[in-house]
Amino acid sequence: MVKTGHVSVIRQMTYQPAGRRAASVETMTFGRLRELNDGGTQRADFHVLAVIDAGPGSVTVDFHRHPLQDRSAVWILPGAVHRWDDIAEVAGHLVLFVPTAPVTHTTRELVASPDLAAHWSIPDADWLFVDTARSHLLLEASAPPSDSSTELPEILLSALITRLHPPHAEARLTHPVFRLFRSSVEAHFRQHHDAGYYARALGYAPRTLSRAVQQATGRTAKAYIVERITLEAKRLLAHDRLTAARCADILGFSDASHFSVFFHKATGKRPGAWQATVAAE
Repeated sequence: MVKTGHVSVIRQMTYQPAGRRAASVETMTFGRLRELNDGGTQRADFHVLAVIDAGPGSVTVDFHRHPLQDRSAVWILPGAVHRWDDIAEVAGHLVLFVPTAPVTHTTRELVASPDLAAHWSIPDADWLFVDTARSHLLLEASAPPSDSSTELPEILLSALITRLHPPHAEARLTHPVFRLFRSSVEAHFRQHHDAGYYARALGYAPRTLSRAVQQATGRTAKAYIVERITLEAKRLLAHDRLTAARCADILGFSDASHFSVFFHKATGKRPGAWQATVAAE
């Protein structure tokens, strides 16, 4: 299923399907997760989508703790650092899949978003549809290999994602300018920190770009970029245990001092102090 190896204090997980099939979608129960989970922090190169039948429990995703309630969902994006806690009584299933697994245009757009909600409650009116879509996916994922067996789980994964209605996704997908901006930030935030660069690169007036980002996220373009850089800095400091100087180099700052000023303004703490606080938790 996955191959693990230790790098500093974080467990890196690479998608490797079990058996001989080149499956892009896999499923597991929370019972199986409990067997594999050692309480440590992890980072995967694949998506983890969980449907929770019953709690309680919790998951921490990129430094935010989410209590797991009955009939809720969790979506952990590739690259997000996460840790499962207190899941002894959690019932439900997890779906592991590579970014290219969904087959519809809408679900592929959704999967490409770097800022989906990590946890949300499933409304009662949607539960029957979600549960049915999940059951069908579980059945096909466990079927013997055949010519169509790799396609059907991908189709059914797309159905499940659609039925789950991740919060705010529909509104963000209606903003083509924001989609372009978001993709460009993901590709270039380590080198370019100013909103003006993205406006020029995408061929939009700064005001047009700012308005599109504000409508889609409630934040300015600059705030969105700062938040993305800060998240990556936290990952590097907390889980890769890098120094401020090394973070500055990776994230495109001229030196450790400039990075420290940026991080302090964004978080209220210097990089070393924030790193020490997280290490003590």
